Amino acid sequence: MDEFELDDRKTKILNAIIRNYLKTGEPVGSRTISKYTDLNLSSATIRNEMADLEELGYIVQPHTSAGRIPSDKGYRFYVDHLMAEKDREVDEMKQFVIEHTEKVEHLLQQAAKILASNTNYATMVTAPSYQGNKLKFIQLSYVDEGQILAVIVTDGNLVKNKIIPVSGPIDNETMLKLNIVLNSTLNGLTLEEINLGTIARLKEQAGIHSDIIGEVLDTLSQMMLQEDDIRVYTSGTTNFFKYPELSDTGKASELISTFEEKQQLASLVTENLLDENSTGIQVYIGNESSIQTMKDCSVVTAVYELGEGVRGTIGIVGPKRMDYEKVMDNLKVLKNSLDGILNKPKGKT
Repeated sequence: MDEFELDDRKTKILNAIIRNYLKTGEPVGSRTISKYTDLNLSSATIRNEMADLEELGYIVQPHTSAGRIPSDKGYRFYVDHLMAEKDREVDEMKQFVIEHTEKVEHLLQQAAKILASNTNYATMVTAPSYQGNKLKFIQLSYVDEGQILAVIVTDGNLVKNKIIPVSGPIDNETMLKLNIVLNSTLNGLTLEEINLGTIARLKEQAGIHSDIIGEVLDTLSQMMLQEDDIRVYTSGTTNFFKYPELSDTGKASELISTFEEKQQLASLVTENLLDENSTGIQVYIGNESSIQTMKDCSVVTAVYELGEGVRGTIGIVGPKRMDYEKVMDNLKVLKNSLDGILNKPKGKT
């Protein structure tokens, strides 16, 4: 098989030739490659290796130039190995995220219960939200003649998969071009930084496949703006009955209903998440809260950050005469245990 013809040194030199040619469009010489690779080889050695690559059919020499350009066989080798490498990266990323997502969701549910038990108040903990998160990379890959798979990874190591329908088969070279166009333009940007000019340039570069760019951007929007679908884990609503000022039937049922519906809770915590500097403890007393049913309560919240840009809110709701010192201490302990979880290397909890 072709891949067994190339040792590690030839593979690195071929990759360097192709990457340089993709970037410049100019034939690539041995002196350029000697600066481009980390092999620390002389130009003479690289010339010998390039001669072997030419003999094997991976590169060709235009008749007017001393440099080489990739052949179809060279492109095929590059594309197949690049896709395999990206598949491995995505598989590793998925496994990392799956492991941590399952742990985090369970942890947040348990955290709400423990917090309610420790404070004797009602508690809420939101799942992480991704506002302001930066795009890490995008990979498009072939599924079948009518579909491709888009894998989008953000800075917080969060992964979103989207099957995109296509009107006909897309070859690997076109897929590679789309991947290069998307990643070179979008990597490191937040959703807010992707403007109409950026989108227009992307679609122009994608040509007849501009609809794929549109699908990727739509998926990116759904992934990075999820404040309308924030999951809220709650516990301890029966604690409202422990306090006379909250325990009459009307007030208690309204408060419990607010916790069960969760929509208003989500709107309250979104205020904190949208403020990137809001990482400390916030206290809302009575009418300071935006939720009418909590006008006789105090709400104390803190923002935790699982990884860069991946944030959620912890909240405690009780009577205005709550033990603020105890509440703040509990919030700080929980916040510290959640901060940075997604930044920790594998094998650590």
